[in-house]
Amino acid sequence: MTDNSKTVVENINCPGKTSRVNTEKYKAMKAALLQVVPRSNDVPQRGITQSEMLLAIQAFLPNSLWPNGEKSGWWAKTVQLDLEAKSLLKRTDTKPLRWYQPSSGN
Repeated sequence: MTDNSKTVVENINCPGKTSRVNTEKYKAMKAALLQVVPRSNDVPQRGITQSEMLLAIQAFLPNSLWPNGEKSGWWAKTVQLDLEAKSLLKRTDTKPLRWYQPSSGN
């Protein structure tokens, strides 16, 4: 059964602006991202690039929601920006950008 409920998401790049997205897809993508984005103290280079993230999440996405990974990039970016707005993910100021999960106290 498909969940038709909506979740409000934020965008760290547009403070105060919110959107509503499918809750089932949001929860699945959030779980995938939190599986692949390293904790800040777990990896020397401190994070994962956008391209690494997009590749890594594929193994955790339900094919029923993203057949062959279709549109998963849009969902990954949307949820990643929301998680940053909620301080569950952080980005470095390096090039290329890298994302990580801050350890508690960061």
